[in-house]
Formats: sequence, C-alpha cells, structure tokens
Amino acid sequence: MTHGPAMLHHIPAAPCGRIPSDETCQAWWRTYDMLPHIERHSAQVAAIATEIATLAAAAGKTIAADLGAADAVRLVRAAALLHDLGKTYCIRHGGNHSQLGAAWVMECTGNPRLAQGVLHHVYWPGPLDPELHFLPLVVSYSDKRVRHEEIVSVDERFTDLLERYGHTPQSREHIHRTWAQARQLESTLSTYLGVPLHEHPFDCRRLVSGA
Repeated sequence: MTHGPAMLHHIPAAPCGRIPSDETCQAWWRTYDMLPHIERHSAQVAAIATEIATLAAAAGKTIAADLGAADAVRLVRAAALLHDLGKTYCIRHGGNHSQLGAAWVMECTGNPRLAQGVLHHVYWPGPLDPELHFLPLVVSYSDKRVRHEEIVSVDERFTDLLERYGHTPQSREHIHRTWAQARQLESTLSTYLGVPLHEHPFDCRRLVSGA
C-alpha cells in the first residue's frame, strides 16, 4: 500500500464506498476478534471524533465536500470506531496494526477515506491542514485523548506511553515526535474550530451502544 505524503492530497471521493453503521463496525470488531478493552478504547475515541466533527459541521466547516453534514460526521465516526481494527491481531502475531487495519477496512468498505484514517492514526505524515485532511487528523487527535478507556489530556496520554513503552532511545524519540505533533494538532484544530479542545468537556457517555 502506497501512503507517502505525495498521495495525501488526492484521496478519491469513493462514491461507491460504504459508510458503515455503528452496528456494522461492532460486527467487524467481532469478526477480527478485537479484545474487549480495545473495543472500549475505540468507542471512546469515536465519542471524541464525533463531537469534534459535530462542532465542525455546526461551524459550517466542510468535512467531506461530496457529503452532507450528517453523512460526513458518520464518516468520521466510522473511521474512529475502526482505527484499531488490526491491533488485536498484531498484539498476538506482530506487524503494523495501522497498515493491517487499513487493509481490512478497505476490503470491508471499499472506502479509501476510511482506510486513510486508519492508516495514519498514529502519526500523520503530511501537513496539519484540516481543510484538506479533516478526517485523518481528527481520528489521530481523538486517539491521543484516550488512555486505555479514559479521556485524558494529550500530555497525560503521552506521559503514560513514555512510561510504558519508552525503553530505548529509539522508542523515546518516536514517542516525543508523536507527542509534539499531537500538541500541534490540538492547537491547529482548536484554531480551526474556534474551540479550545484542551478545555472542551467531551461527553464520555457518548459510547457505542453495547460496546
């Protein structure tokens, strides 16, 4: 799968691509044997992403030019629900969970925008421009606001990651690089929406039913 920065600016609209419902996303969780705590994490990430997309729609921002506001919010929510689809398999067998999950999502939905959001949810390799890349940026940011199943600040999330995974110079460098991007992304999205996201009271009750 080619996913360098040169490919980021012209994602096909995928008129035939599916926007799966919450129930369909949950069914795929089960198909790919997602661990329960990853299901709950995914539900929280989707809660934040849905709230941000709803704020954007209310502010008149274009989330997906070919979709109405309601469908665009559904698109963002589905990407967030599916962002860790490949994680359980990779915990058990190794591999890159973002790449594997993106391949599975593309196979299931035929929708490259959903697959892009899954592929780049750990680190965005292009410009932090929400006008061009709203969906993957929001999914990436939302993931950085959930520690396990708890909504926390970006700094709390990365402090935990550093303590658990920062065992080598290379891993610490990677965590700090991703941390810096998450802080910049929070600032960029806050300016774009006119909402200070670090202060926003995300509704942690907005979970996927039955997750």
